[in-house]
Amino acid sequence: MSDESGEVRWLTDAEMLVWRSYIVSTLMLRQRLHRELAERQDVSLIDYEVLVCLSAAEGGAMRMSELATMLGSTKSRLSHQVARMEAAGYVKRVPLAGDRRGVAAELTEQGAALLRRSAPIHVEGVRAHFVDLLTEQEQQIMGRAFSRILTHLSELAD
Repeated sequence: MSDESGEVRWLTDAEMLVWRSYIVSTLMLRQRLHRELAERQDVSLIDYEVLVCLSAAEGGAMRMSELATMLGSTKSRLSHQVARMEAAGYVKRVPLAGDRRGVAAELTEQGAALLRRSAPIHVEGVRAHFVDLLTEQEQQIMGRAFSRILTHLSELAD
């Protein structure tokens, strides 16, 4: 973003440190959580996240476009992912009542069972590699900061 004179407001050293630490740690955290799930339950982190979203949805099903938005994915990428998960028996695609073109992804019992087996592994990882490394005050500050960022980005997507 440029200032009023059209000059770029370059990041200060402190701002760059915060930004790079966030980017690298987020990537490394996601890789670690993925590895732990893959090694112990043979499920990818992104597949786990689909299962979580569907389990939290009313009736265990969610419109594909809504699911893509929740996961920060494109409809096309999600469609390929759901196709793989459907072949494995974890989800199924179902037509939406009253919407000839609408499709929902629905959690199967096999997917729910995988989620029940995988959730403790994921929570252990989140605690060990994130939550337990922060003080309660740091958790509150991060929660407020990222809620504000999420709200901002969600408003831009509308």
